[in-house]
Amino acid sequence: MANEAALAAVEKCRADGFRVTAVIVDRAGAIKGVVRDDNTSPHTVDTARRKAFTSVAFRIPSSDFIQRSEANPGLRAIEGTIALGGGLPIRAGNEVIGAIGVGGAPSGDADSVCAQAGIEKIAGRL
Repeated sequence: MANEAALAAVEKCRADGFRVTAVIVDRAGAIKGVVRDDNTSPHTVDTARRKAFTSVAFRIPSSDFIQRSEANPGLRAIEGTIALGGGLPIRAGNEVIGAIGVGGAPSGDADSVCAQAGIEKIAGRL
């Protein structure tokens, strides 16, 4: 399911005209799936991974981490986190079981739309 979600996110972004990478992590932040579209910038794999890690670590969208870390700048020093939109928690009921991060679109908002498409692809089986 991790690869299905990552592929769905990449396909959504491609349909929107963006070349991205999508990374899925489990609840411990370990990588479970990666899909990197052709012609993506080299930094997108790491950025997508860090967005997913941030989202699962704090159990919030990585865009929410921006505000949280502004109030407590020390949070940005936690290894593996990043204060950019594009990471969303994956939930089974109320429990966060992982996260998806997307990197490469021109904004965190666009990355988040694609990440949501990835979650929606597998939502009925969570």
